[in-house]
Amino acid sequence: MKFYTKTHPYYCGVDLHTKTLYLCVIDQEGSILMHKNIPAKPDAFLKAIKPYHPNVVIGVECIFSWYWLANLCLEHRITFILGHALYMKAIHGGKAKSDKIDSEKIARLIKGGTFPLAYTYPPELRPVRDLMRRRRNLVRFRSELLAHIKITHHQYNADIFEKNINKKGNRQHVIELFTDPSTKKNIQIDLELADHLHDEIVKLENYIVRHAKQFDARTYYRLQTVPGIGQVLALTLMYEIGDIDRFDRVQSFCSYARLVKCAKESAGKLYGYGGGKIGNAHLKWAFSEATCMLMRESQRAKDYVAKLEKKHGKSKAMSILAHKLGRAVYFVLKRKDAFDLNYFFR
Repeated sequence: MKFYTKTHPYYCGVDLHTKTLYLCVIDQEGSILMHKNIPAKPDAFLKAIKPYHPNVVIGVECIFSWYWLANLCLEHRITFILGHALYMKAIHGGKAKSDKIDSEKIARLIKGGTFPLAYTYPPELRPVRDLMRRRRNLVRFRSELLAHIKITHHQYNADIFEKNINKKGNRQHVIELFTDPSTKKNIQIDLELADHLHDEIVKLENYIVRHAKQFDARTYYRLQTVPGIGQVLALTLMYEIGDIDRFDRVQSFCSYARLVKCAKESAGKLYGYGGGKIGNAHLKWAFSEATCMLMRESQRAKDYVAKLEKKHGKSKAMSILAHKLGRAVYFVLKRKDAFDLNYFFR
């Protein structure tokens, strides 16, 4: 966990909502200079902080609506920091809780050097990262539609599919396997939606690939030198990680990717492990998929997991390989070098 420890003449805590935001500005002595609720509009915000600009730092809790405020502060050269929502327990404690109280607590956290920092993702890459996440949601929705077709197929014990219906070209005669008109209509809806989603997903992938090649083609192709990482996983890793230099240690990167669990200790005693859900869920998914694909492509990976499985079990053996793969990706990006399978298993 990183804290914001820089000093400023003024500290502004913002309790941000979609329609309003509550501002609290304090000085170095801790005196409240401004404490009011304003509309969530750029003009209203700039007017409110104008007396303190450029000697003010703006702190906001990381929720879904922070993009516009971060862009506005960047445009007007206002120092902006993003607070990690899971670590900002101080603003959620206490007997009473309101927007007014929360904004003051945020301001005092910044002043006291205990404001937990979250990474402010670069504005030029945010839309593409969100588009990549949207693609994943569409793929899941398409999978649900295909699963419903298969479930309905089993319900009526219809003739088996001649080919795998996951491929668009193999779904042409699926509806003919059913006889009931209502069931056919049900399947027709699934097929039409799945076909439409397939076309949109292909368009999305082509668009994101073109952007990746223009933005940083070397990183895009360098990630694909890792066995098990193809086009989709390379794009996911590239846009979820962003700048690898924001991680000063490989352990920090693996923790962010949810590849390790943190020990809970007190008075020299170990009380277990926790924090497995703190981090980037998209990176966790990407490394889990890459681990499975690596085992499919590499016999050495299979042998490595089989050896670990005897001692730790299948699940933990896969987790160890995923952690090892995460470390490899970190150094591939950090050193700007291609993946070496012999070095990986040495």
